[in-house]
Amino acid sequence: MAERSTAAVDVADNSGDEPLTAQADQSTADGVAKNREQDTDIDEAQGSGGTEGPGKASPPELHSGHKLARRYRLEECVTRLDGFSSWRAVDEKLRRAVGVHLLPADHARARSVLAAARSSALLGDPRFVQVLDAVEENDLVYVVHEWLPDATELTTLLAPGPLEVYDAYQMVTQVSAAMAAAHREGLAHLRLNPNAVLRTSTGQWRIRGLAVNAALRGIGSDTPQRTDTEAIGALLYAALTQRWPYESDAYGLSGLPKDVGLIAPDQVRAGVHRGLSELAMRALANNGATASRHESACTTPEELVKAIGEMPRIRPPEPSFTAPPDYQRTTYQQGSYGRQAPHPGATQPVPAPPPPLQSRTGKALKWAVSALLIAALGLGSWQLADALMDQGGKSEDGNQTQTTDDNDKSPTKPVSKPIAIEGARDFDPLGEDGSENPNDINKVYDSAPGTYWETSYYTSADFGRLKSGVGVILDLGKVQEVGKVTVTFVGDTSVELRAASGDSGSEPTSLESYAKVAEGSGTSVTLKPGKTLKARYLLVWLTADLPKQVDDGQFRGRVEDIKVSS
Repeated sequence: MAERSTAAVDVADNSGDEPLTAQADQSTADGVAKNREQDTDIDEAQGSGGTEGPGKASPPELHSGHKLARRYRLEECVTRLDGFSSWRAVDEKLRRAVGVHLLPADHARARSVLAAARSSALLGDPRFVQVLDAVEENDLVYVVHEWLPDATELTTLLAPGPLEVYDAYQMVTQVSAAMAAAHREGLAHLRLNPNAVLRTSTGQWRIRGLAVNAALRGIGSDTPQRTDTEAIGALLYAALTQRWPYESDAYGLSGLPKDVGLIAPDQVRAGVHRGLSELAMRALANNGATASRHESACTTPEELVKAIGEMPRIRPPEPSFTAPPDYQRTTYQQGSYGRQAPHPGATQPVPAPPPPLQSRTGKALKWAVSALLIAALGLGSWQLADALMDQGGKSEDGNQTQTTDDNDKSPTKPVSKPIAIEGARDFDPLGEDGSENPNDINKVYDSAPGTYWETSYYTSADFGRLKSGVGVILDLGKVQEVGKVTVTFVGDTSVELRAASGDSGSEPTSLESYAKVAEGSGTSVTLKPGKTLKARYLLVWLTADLPKQVDDGQFRGRVEDIKVSS
């Protein structure tokens, strides 16, 4: 989490409504251009349904061109059901497209929708479509949210076929991490389906309708984390197979054959990644399925995130390059620029060579060139003979005076040897809590591939302007001569090597106690002190240039490995 304090807010109001967490079939037009929603009965197919009826209120009689708060101009109605409507609108003040949910103020779910929207807005996580405003005005309740014209629903992405392995891995990784963060703040989705998951043009996955979509339809759950986890499993299942993991068809996907039950994705379609297939089954085990290889079922998004972290990382595919076309010489390069092309079959006359120099000037020039060549040959022969004679004389003198000194040996450079790291701890002297993921700190020197220690996430590369850096303190066990420190990162990262003085009896706890001895940036950085360094405590200090991670779209530092050598 970024370093801020946000109290968890329940999405239900004080009137006694149940907590607003839900699973659903169709999202409510949360900002994808040119998309229309058609509500289906998939809630029944998935075994979930609303907890309350739509009430006696009727949809507000509004039309295109109507303005809300003299600011939001309604453009197009994209959903109208259960007493509420959803619109694509224009924020005339900021000149941008937005989405708007509208319902009467006396609607049975109006209070719950307002509470859910305000709670969702407090989360402020960029992995979710953000709520921009929630207002009750003139007998209307309306919720304004982002509109993402460059995003594509998962439903549309699956229309031509299953996702590539890496895309499916990125989707389940980012969606699971986002929902785990939401549940830590007391928020759930419950209508997490292919219409609610979007991929932007930059490849980032975003979720729309957190808490709000469930509130609009009055859906709740006694086990919200379990419900959202199973929904993530269904999304992964669909991404791998282009099939919906239930008997009913939904979202343009065919359901599983009847009376067969839930079978693993790699049994539905050949070539499915085995690890992702097992992950989907572990998330869907809540519906009666048996997890493969006797792995325990995942019942919360947090457990799903942990299960993904234990999998071997799936690398992006190598970019494919097409061979350039054969080089074609132009007419100008062939020396025929400005000439007419010869007729096919016509024999072209061969031009005669120019006649030799026959004039008096030509004869004189030939004799002069011949004389120069003869002089050059003579001069070269004389210099060669003289050089051979000098070399012979030096060789004789060398044989008489040369002596061998066996005691003259050139100095050899000391061999660099690895220095074992006895221990490490996270170092966050400028943060509010003074700690950043201490449980994973041993991963910086465990030499295990694919593991890393990471910082908290921030809103910008400069630590969200909250601090100037964060780092890891290394304990070498005793004072040793350090020649270099090699640090491997996930993403280009700026880093400094700092060292405590060699006479430090105990580990220093202030940043000023560590002097900077080297710096660099990149994914694999070798830090060499400018002069001889003897120290026991080293500080690998990440400075204000954090990379934006691909899997979660957040600014954070990740240290895969640190090696120290003499």
